[in-house]
Amino acid sequence: MKNISRREFVQRLSIFGLSSYLLTQTAHAGNTSENNIKEKPNFIVILADDLGAKELSCYGNNVIKTPNLDRMAQEGVKFETCYATPICHPTRVMLLTGQYGCHNGVYNFANMRGGPEPKSEIEDIAKSHRTFINLLKDAGYATAMSGKWQLSGEPPKLIFECGFDEYCVWGQKGYLPAGTNYISGLESDKKYARYWHPSIVQNGEYIPTKPDDYGPDIHHRFVVDFINRHKQKPFVIYYPTCLTHAPHLPTPDTKKENDNLTKSEPQNFKPAVEYLDKLMGELIKEIEKAGLKEKTIIIFTGDNGTGGQGKGQPTEFGARVPMIIWGPGYIKPQGPVMELTDLSDILPTLCDWAGAPLPNDRPIDGISLVPFLTGKSQTTREWIFSFIADRRILRTKRWLLEDNSPLHYGKLYDCGDSRNGTNYKDVTHSDDPEVLKIKEYFNQLLEKLPAPKLEHEGPPTEKKKEKGQKENKEKRKARKQSTV
Repeated sequence: MKNISRREFVQRLSIFGLSSYLLTQTAHAGNTSENNIKEKPNFIVILADDLGAKELSCYGNNVIKTPNLDRMAQEGVKFETCYATPICHPTRVMLLTGQYGCHNGVYNFANMRGGPEPKSEIEDIAKSHRTFINLLKDAGYATAMSGKWQLSGEPPKLIFECGFDEYCVWGQKGYLPAGTNYISGLESDKKYARYWHPSIVQNGEYIPTKPDDYGPDIHHRFVVDFINRHKQKPFVIYYPTCLTHAPHLPTPDTKKENDNLTKSEPQNFKPAVEYLDKLMGELIKEIEKAGLKEKTIIIFTGDNGTGGQGKGQPTEFGARVPMIIWGPGYIKPQGPVMELTDLSDILPTLCDWAGAPLPNDRPIDGISLVPFLTGKSQTTREWIFSFIADRRILRTKRWLLEDNSPLHYGKLYDCGDSRNGTNYKDVTHSDDPEVLKIKEYFNQLLEKLPAPKLEHEGPPTEKKKEKGQKENKEKRKARKQSTV
């Protein structure tokens, strides 16, 4: 062998070492890619009905006790400020699509102010939208839904057409298969029952129930059963609960003999929230029993502010909901955090964790929370957004604009460090340079977040007038003018 100098020997050794390192990293990268397929997290996305953030004890409620959600918040991440929309239908579409109404076309219920036309393609989730269910199913996930649907579709393909492998839902009128002999219960307003003696449709079939059957328990058992049947494959479960929407009835923990199980009573709201919390505790136990604690992420949130206490109003009170994300195998425990998020962030977050590409044929308004939740980033986003009909809500950590529409500016608040509506200062008419600066910033954002331009002012929950009524009124007016 030719003699080499010490310097040349070190150079060759360095090159050999670098080559070995690169080969090792290449092999490791290949193994990581392979492991990622096996280690994709399971997801359970829970959407509580008519539950504002203020109802949970971890958000400051001193009357209602929610120890299980409190535990999840402490072991995971609890966002002090998360926005849904102030009413459930556009929230559900925003959550599933990752888009605001200005991009998915759904600003409200179809029968309400600013909402799409009934039966329009915009209303058809399966035809017009790509949801996180579609995207995760394409990435190899088993998919299920349980609870309250309240979106598009018709029997017999209801919900299946949206990418779900299985489902179990409250069977509202119109959800039941043709020719069904309905023998379940009714609520006080003659709706098919969702709580006691509930109307249940499972995988396209009407499931008769008994008077002592409680709907939320049935939906919960379906979730647990699906988990246990899909331990070996990644799954995503969309779990929009019936609780805590009215009617407020006794729960299995508070029901007494001779209770009226159809009449809504305000005092039953607290037990409803606490029973939902109990179900969340049971869910955690089942996940642990299935050996999936380190493989599962739970997202718990709400669809709008509490019914009768914010719901339907274009205010922070109407839009602020809980956001608790729990997943010991994936999330850095941070407890309560002051960073901002809204429900458009759920789709990109799930896709990021699952390694599923986002759609490239439409805008996605949300951002992935994965860097923040895993401790790789200290921030989420500068602003969050909410909307209902032609009204908009926009917030940074300090500033809040409520009830803004193309027809009026709304109200601007300096919130300081507060997140719960206390000590906000109305600065709508202030000329302070700091206020003028945030007004300009918000105006620039609002240009990219358009609201529908409607003819007149009206409450966001105003029902649409029938076309026929409008046409008849115009004809009567024309005839009256022709006789003058």
